[in-house]
Amino acid sequence: MLLKVQNLTTRFHTRNGVVHAVEDVSFTVDKGQTLGIVGESGSGKSVTCYSLLGLIPTPPGKIECGSAIFDGIDLLKASEKQLCGIRGKRISMIFQDPMTSLNPYMRISDQLTEPLDLHENLRGKKALIRAIDALAEVGIPEPEKRINSYPHEFSGGMRQRVMIAMALITKPELLICDEPTTALDVTVQKQVLDLIRERQRILGTAVIFITHDLAVVSEVCDVINVMYAGRIVESAGRAELFNNPLHAYTRSLLKSIPAAQPKGQPLISIAGLPPSLTDPPKGCSFKARNILGNSKLCLTDRSPELAEIHPDHFAQNCPGCLAS
Repeated sequence: MLLKVQNLTTRFHTRNGVVHAVEDVSFTVDKGQTLGIVGESGSGKSVTCYSLLGLIPTPPGKIECGSAIFDGIDLLKASEKQLCGIRGKRISMIFQDPMTSLNPYMRISDQLTEPLDLHENLRGKKALIRAIDALAEVGIPEPEKRINSYPHEFSGGMRQRVMIAMALITKPELLICDEPTTALDVTVQKQVLDLIRERQRILGTAVIFITHDLAVVSEVCDVINVMYAGRIVESAGRAELFNNPLHAYTRSLLKSIPAAQPKGQPLISIAGLPPSLTDPPKGCSFKARNILGNSKLCLTDRSPELAEIHPDHFAQNCPGCLAS
């Protein structure tokens, strides 16, 4: 096991109240495995992974409790020096928007060689050769010429490839992808996904893939965690989750995919909005939007807990959300 996260709880203490961004989240990632974290915007997907890397702004953010054991090191309790030795070397991240993640004032060459300087003490010509090779590996044409370009001189798809090259240049053990295909057209999306899988196959890297797109999840992930209102509501292997979804939220998400529904049948849309995380409901957080289960049976006195319903298939034990 490469990474074991237990009871991670992250909150933001703001003027408008405490935002319960991530509550009691637990999961594991094995070497070479791809874990998908899926859910609507604001469900806590990105905050979960930012917490692991110490990227939560403090204040107002605070990791209230939990542990994240990576090769014997608790990332949540590690010193800044320890985290600096892990971030960008053993754990890398591809951020959602490459235009804002890449420094517009720095040439691509400087941004690609910086991780090599920090983590491998590699500079000069040797570092530049590694950077050119990294661009070539992710399919950038004429990398020897493009290496000295600025980010604005690349298209959106090319910038995302640069981000992938930067994340993989140190051959990390774990790669976190935060919605890396959101702003890309379908053709470029497939190219980026194929590229990540190919590099994963060659390097043996484990991947955490954050997305709201279930179609993407169905292609690349081995295990899928479905998040809603800061909690994991269901977790299972890819085939099991798509063939036998248990939680009403997961079923609603699957029924909202146009390609997954018989032609001519109306699509399911999840009415309403997720609950406010500054004032989360005491019981089931999905009760008000539960149309595929039985909202009358949803818990109102306590939050449902993640339980193993079938072997290796976990879901929140809310009677209303499990009802069909």
